[in-house]
Amino acid sequence: MGEQVAGGPGAERTLGTADAVVLGLAAMLGTGVFAVWAPAAAAAGRWLLLAVVLAGVVAVCNATTTADLAAAHPQSGGGYVYGSARLCPGAGRLAGVAFLVGKCASAGAAAAVFGAYVLPSAPLPAALLVVAVATALNIAGVRWTARSAYALVGGTLAVLLVVAAVGLSGRGPVDSPPLTSVVVDPGPAGVATAAGLVFFAFAGYARVATLGGEVRDPERTIPRAIRLALAITLVVYLLVASALLVGLGPERLARQMSPLAALVDSWGAPGLGVLVRVGAAVAAGSALLSVVAGFCRKTQAMAKGRDLPRCLTAVGPRGTPWPADLLGGVIAALVAAFAGPAAAIALSACSVLVYYGVINVAALRLYERGPRRWIAGLGVLLCLLLALLLPLAQVLITAAALAVGWTAATFLPYRR
Repeated sequence: MGEQVAGGPGAERTLGTADAVVLGLAAMLGTGVFAVWAPAAAAAGRWLLLAVVLAGVVAVCNATTTADLAAAHPQSGGGYVYGSARLCPGAGRLAGVAFLVGKCASAGAAAAVFGAYVLPSAPLPAALLVVAVATALNIAGVRWTARSAYALVGGTLAVLLVVAAVGLSGRGPVDSPPLTSVVVDPGPAGVATAAGLVFFAFAGYARVATLGGEVRDPERTIPRAIRLALAITLVVYLLVASALLVGLGPERLARQMSPLAALVDSWGAPGLGVLVRVGAAVAAGSALLSVVAGFCRKTQAMAKGRDLPRCLTAVGPRGTPWPADLLGGVIAALVAAFAGPAAAIALSACSVLVYYGVINVAALRLYERGPRRWIAGLGVLLCLLLALLLPLAQVLITAAALAVGWTAATFLPYRR
């Protein structure tokens, strides 16, 4: 979930297509590619690759509608703005609350993945430590730049290529304690469930859609960058998923909390294991930094619109809204402490699918009878289907969180 606010009115348009693609890849090649495979394999079994393709289709629909709405509404706020402007204030609040819930769950998942890869013997202390560090960096005003994104993407791709080479070589796997139950013959529902989980890993494309104030010729650059970033990500995910299926098999894959590390450990080469763990730590840490920052900006936008307490708009000496940053860090720590990576991923995926469902409905109003109306319609249908077929516990938790959040945003006294 890598949505970030574009540059302000005075921002220089310095980014080209390559920069926008790399920023999108930096948002997508993060936590998900290191963690989503176990619960997805438990749901889809040997049909995991089909689930990856289906998640890619959903991502393409959502990215198309998000990019068009971002061009029509260049101000920050994302679905909160689109839903309010194209539908009604209540729809905007639903999108905003869904975004915040998804960001919190995504941050908790990133922290949990960091702990699982870096300190598997005691993952929780490592997870809480990285949340504290990311929150402090956000309060201090540290942000990823295009230059740092190039280094992050290059390093992550190198690690994933190593994993692909190991897995596709066919060397024997290793055993580990079970993480989830395995469905041997999942059927279509299992594939859809897995696609919803894998969609969690794709959701960073929104970072590209909100770069309108920073890129040159945004009308051409943003759609092109989204297509390229999604195409590259889909190829990488299919390659990694294929390697894991060949190297571990669906049943063993479904039992791995850190599947990429388990795969390279099967070679008996400690150096490769260290490389993968370092890559996972950097990717998860950077994703956490970006996610907490995105939570902060959305919280601030909703507070300015009186849909959250006004105190969350307070800005510290470094120009950062520290109350919103602190709130995001606290919630991320709670998610990491009380939910494992698989549950946090499912919760985030469900919330984000609701968020994009609202965006696609808003896009139906934008397109009226244009040729892209079918894309928005397909996006609504797939978002709803995949959200409802996620694990029942996470669906119910998401529904309760959205109901409480929407009610609070609508009726609590700070709206007056």
